[in-house]
Amino acid sequence: MTATQSASTPLSAPIELSFDYTRSLGPTLSAFMTGLAERRIVGARASDGRVFVPPAEFDPVTAQPLTDLVDVADEGTVMSWTWVGEALPGQPFDHPFAWAFVKLDGADTPMLHALDVATADNVTTGMRVRARWTDSPVGNINDIACFVPADGAAPGGAPATTTKAATEPVEMITTPVQLTVQHSASMEETHYLQALEEGRLVGQRCPVCKKVYIPPRSACPTDGVPPGEYVELPDRGVVTTFCIVNVPFLGQKIKPPYVAAYVLLDGADIPFLHLILGCEASEVRMGMRVEAAWRPREEWGPTLQNIEYFRPTGEPDAPYDSYKEHL
Repeated sequence: MTATQSASTPLSAPIELSFDYTRSLGPTLSAFMTGLAERRIVGARASDGRVFVPPAEFDPVTAQPLTDLVDVADEGTVMSWTWVGEALPGQPFDHPFAWAFVKLDGADTPMLHALDVATADNVTTGMRVRARWTDSPVGNINDIACFVPADGAAPGGAPATTTKAATEPVEMITTPVQLTVQHSASMEETHYLQALEEGRLVGQRCPVCKKVYIPPRSACPTDGVPPGEYVELPDRGVVTTFCIVNVPFLGQKIKPPYVAAYVLLDGADIPFLHLILGCEASEVRMGMRVEAAWRPREEWGPTLQNIEYFRPTGEPDAPYDSYKEHL
């Protein structure tokens, strides 16, 4: 496909976004999570006498921190519910179940949790339920595996009356966050990605302002008009701005310090973000001339990851005036 040809079918692919969110709990939520580790459910009493479960950190009337913590029962009443006929990945069960608002005995607010019953006909507003605890609670809301009818057997898990010896306070929790979306590329983005699979970098020129954008857009952000001709660009350019990454984080593939920089390809009017390797992080500077370091041909796909990083070319730095309008 040449730079003037256009893609006929847009590309589409699933994208999974996931990370572990770690947070400190503070004294109120720490008491709640620590209680769960001991198979206890803790609420917080507000200035108007209401007991919030899970505990609120601040009084809804006075806005003061809530420090009056009280234990409530692990049995309660279903206030409202909705039936899940087909469980989704990441939900508590792989079979149909109900989400329910359960107001525990001793509490004035309901808590949301899963209710494990055979069919929707087995759920009613006002029914009595009790917690089914996991065998090895750790201080997490999932220590309550689910709720079950209070008058029935609780298959699996420890009996609700079982308590553990006092544990160390739970002060931090890590929650995995995951989102899967099906991304459909625009025709312009599709052309750009297909060109990358061939080892080429393709931008698009606005017919009005003549700016060349990479990746191509469905409309020029300056003039708002549909894009014009495709322009094939070289795989070298100049560093405009950059950041030295010194902080390690979970899942990091490169040992710090390393550089993430905006690279303005020769002939383009907008830079894009990529890695700068092949030199010490302290040597990277604005105006540095760089070139793409491509992965082996057999690893190429319709992705910018075909370029593993950019590296210095050894050429003299570009003058500031040549890229100052692109910072």
